[in-house]
Amino acid sequence: MSTGRLATQRTDAAVSDFIDRGYHVFPDGVDPAAAGDLLADIRATRSFDAALFLTEADFDADPQYTGVNPRPGRNLLDAFEDRLGFVEGDGGVVGALTAMLGEDYVLLNRKIVCGVPRSAMPDWLRARIEGNPVNNLGAWVKPTYRDVTYFYGIDFHQDLIDFKDREADFVTLYIYLHPVGRHDAPLFLLEGSHGLGATVFPHDLTRSDSGWTYRDGRGGEVDCRQHLLTGPAGYAAMWHGCTLHGAQPDAADHERLSLRYLFAKSASATAGIDEVNASLKGPVSLTATREDLDETGAARIRRNTVNAA
Repeated sequence: MSTGRLATQRTDAAVSDFIDRGYHVFPDGVDPAAAGDLLADIRATRSFDAALFLTEADFDADPQYTGVNPRPGRNLLDAFEDRLGFVEGDGGVVGALTAMLGEDYVLLNRKIVCGVPRSAMPDWLRARIEGNPVNNLGAWVKPTYRDVTYFYGIDFHQDLIDFKDREADFVTLYIYLHPVGRHDAPLFLLEGSHGLGATVFPHDLTRSDSGWTYRDGRGGEVDCRQHLLTGPAGYAAMWHGCTLHGAQPDAADHERLSLRYLFAKSASATAGIDEVNASLKGPVSLTATREDLDETGAARIRRNTVNAA
């Protein structure tokens, strides 16, 4: 079989996997040595321990729940832009993204994501956030370190959660920079959950013997197998904006560091994502994507489903 034929088959596999399952795992990942080199340089920028966090008194003096994630001008991954060719120029990644989004696909966002281990969490903070569905820790991290996204578990959600009024015309690409096992806050994906289209967070899920029963609130229901993303350095996967996924708190004694990309098709493109979206049984956009936060951005719902995974 020619190299070109093999590349085409792998590209077509990405589209068919999205239609059938809502995600695609890259069989060869990306360069593990390059991932390890980048990991070492990221870890050299700070200690991923309790020193990341504000004191309880400092937080209470000026609580801020919004504007605490990486943004243009405050994004550590941008400092390593010249080192990202092992992801952004990888042939398998480029081929799959082109098939899904067209040749002129657009980078929406890229950042470093850190799963914070229990050992690094201040006791007062862990007590406050226990049971929250989304434990994005940016509000409690010192401002100088908010160039990375930190989390301590996040319930099953769709990445469309951050894009009200936008169609799911994008994909998420995720790269593990070191080996990730069961206790390293790996991601859980629910196969076929994208098929019901966009639904409001928190989602209606019930644990079953085979996985999860997922209901869309519109009369639709689907049984989803739970797929755990574990693998070596350079492990790579991508998924649809309506695919449910989440992670439990990091149970290891070290942080989990990964790269998260969002890529979208251009407005004029016709590509695999259109075929995928046409196969869905529900909407591909929502005017409101979540109901778990109050007017300040603080959690008002204390419920977490992924912890039962």
